[in-house]
Amino acid sequence: MRNRVRNILFCVGLTAVIVMLLTFDVSWSALWADILRAGYWLVAIVVLWVVLYAMNTVTWRIILGESGEVPIGFLRLMKITVSGFALNYATPVGLLGGEPYKIMELTPYVGVQRATSSVVLFAMMHIFSHFWYWLTAVVLWLVLKPLGGGMALVLVVTTLFCLAAIYLFLRGYRYGLMVRLIRWMTKVPGLRGWSTRFSERHDEDLHRIDDQIAQLHSQSRVTFYVSLLLEYVGRMLQSLEVMFLLVLMGSLLSWSTYADSVLILAFTSLLANLVFFIPLQLGGREGGFALSTGVLGLSGGTGLFISIIIRVRELFFTGLGVMMIKVKNEKI
Repeated sequence: MRNRVRNILFCVGLTAVIVMLLTFDVSWSALWADILRAGYWLVAIVVLWVVLYAMNTVTWRIILGESGEVPIGFLRLMKITVSGFALNYATPVGLLGGEPYKIMELTPYVGVQRATSSVVLFAMMHIFSHFWYWLTAVVLWLVLKPLGGGMALVLVVTTLFCLAAIYLFLRGYRYGLMVRLIRWMTKVPGLRGWSTRFSERHDEDLHRIDDQIAQLHSQSRVTFYVSLLLEYVGRMLQSLEVMFLLVLMGSLLSWSTYADSVLILAFTSLLANLVFFIPLQLGGREGGFALSTGVLGLSGGTGLFISIIIRVRELFFTGLGVMMIKVKNEKI
């Protein structure tokens, strides 16, 4: 059964990679020219993302360690992490691909309950850190940039959205999430029958998973804040990717350029996450880079170049993650 599911996910991911290759908004010759222009900065970006995936793996391993021993090696866990993120990029609604895959791969090592709770906790922490990152961008704009009427409205809406999401996440950490999520799904047309049967069949397991989620926040505060800090620092380090490309386009290697990179990535990621239902976030990310660079007074060519190089990086790691699905954990 696991091999069948793995093969299905591999085919879905491979199809998405092919779609990604065919949907570049530039010709192959222009794409190759941009890759050559990026040069060694593209290598630096790849190295940066290896570090970011390693940090994600450390976070997941710390969370997993709170519920017992971790009988899986770091490289195996990192392989599952990279493949999980690749499937999140490749599938509609993101988490419907990568998270079930990670649960399936981790279950033989720690059991389904620990695997599920650790994957849910990591996903929550990964998303939770984004809201703090977006709030950081709001503060940076207020400190460094002029505040017009339109931008003031954007910042107010963004702040209210992030604060509301942080409140909901804290309630999820305090009281658990799975039971409430399944109960909510019983009210959704089309999911009512399945979710009701699932809730009745796995009620005890769902409550145990919620207990483990609540335990991380209430009894393991150090682990909670360390994992949140790791994910938040990862988001801040991710801004270096945009900074590298801005420097390549002629910007100075300075704090101001880094701050602009945070603002560009924050605005773009916020817009891209609002269209999470689109596989590979096609169009949303490119539009976000075009808008964010334009707001900062940069040329449209700069936004297009950044979006193309980041698409190349996404294609590389998505392809790598999809191919690694076929590599059995025992071989690592």
